[in-house]
Amino acid sequence: MNKNFIIMSALALAGLAVQAQSGPFEIKGTLKGSHNGYVYLMYSTEGRIQKMDSSLVKNGQFSFAGELPNPVSATVLLENVKVWTGKEDMARLFIEPGKMKLAITKGNLKAASLTGSVSQKENAELELISAGPRQKMKSFSDAYDKANEAYIAARKAGKDEATLEKLKDKATEAKDKLDPFYEEMRTNTITWMKQHPASWVTASNMRWYVSSMKLQESEEMYGKMPEAIRQSPIGQELKKEIDGLRMGSPGSKAHLFTKKDINGQDLSLADLKGKYVLVDFWASWCVPCRKGNPHLLSLYSKYKDKGFEIIGISDDDSNHEAWKKAVEKDGIGVWKHVLRGLDMKKKMAGEENPEDVSDYYGIHSLPTKILIDPNGVIVGRYGGGGENDEAMDKKLKEIFGS
Repeated sequence: MNKNFIIMSALALAGLAVQAQSGPFEIKGTLKGSHNGYVYLMYSTEGRIQKMDSSLVKNGQFSFAGELPNPVSATVLLENVKVWTGKEDMARLFIEPGKMKLAITKGNLKAASLTGSVSQKENAELELISAGPRQKMKSFSDAYDKANEAYIAARKAGKDEATLEKLKDKATEAKDKLDPFYEEMRTNTITWMKQHPASWVTASNMRWYVSSMKLQESEEMYGKMPEAIRQSPIGQELKKEIDGLRMGSPGSKAHLFTKKDINGQDLSLADLKGKYVLVDFWASWCVPCRKGNPHLLSLYSKYKDKGFEIIGISDDDSNHEAWKKAVEKDGIGVWKHVLRGLDMKKKMAGEENPEDVSDYYGIHSLPTKILIDPNGVIVGRYGGGGENDEAMDKKLKEIFGS
């Protein structure tokens, strides 16, 4: 047989293996521990639309069956949870077309064992990479939970502002100590994803990391994914996220928005043509945003007479009072302020919301700052998916001088 034909056939079969992902699935399960109710399986087959299935446990056994378009992330529970608290006993797994076996233990679903799923095997490998940092951060995480609970309890009890501020600072200090561990997990996860571009586990996890990745990095990772993944609902979500990030990255023309400002006056970005404009996406509840305000004030004071302007776009559409109070308390009323225009009803329904400025700049984490030049072109992104504040300071110094 022709050697080249053998190679070409092998490559063709490999391509089919990647794309032939849809089909029926079957899960045969066993449960250890006394449980007379149901086992619940929740997963999505089209984008973020969740499907909930249930199976009655009989003699410690249960089963699920259905159709899947591709491997998907799934959650297994022993109760039908209406509102998540983050403390539920659950297992997060990757199920896929084919026959699988699932073994769970009541009270310790996190230790669930699923065999017959290649994606779950990959997911377990990725989770193992994060196990070290998670273990190291446990004591710090417990300290943060304790400090945060104390703050929430004091707020519910109606404690005075000074007491609340002190408790909030303590919780924030505890939370800041978690950042190095989260960064380690983030770095390890992205490294693994780059090594496994054809994995559905990579596509699923990339949804949560794309907003913190630089545009070129996310484009390269997405470009290496198989066509089957790129054309899937999850692949299309990623494309939308990357397209949004591109709109808010250096080289793109800035979206010209018009909003009512904090004083009820019309504010249009187009009116500031000819100036360098720093668009600061922030919120009253965002601790890092508020911490950075003194630095922004110093920059504004230094460059405002040289053609520099700041527009604060707040994620406080649901709480105008908190927004106005934060602007006053932080002394940042010296520059312009508007709300992003978030409509939660549309967002929850998956509808387009043309009034939401954040969508035009690919904003998914706060604070994020966008620097726009006098011609309306973005020349800097700092924060989610961009560089840090040190790079921003350097850029402004290059533009305006010392």
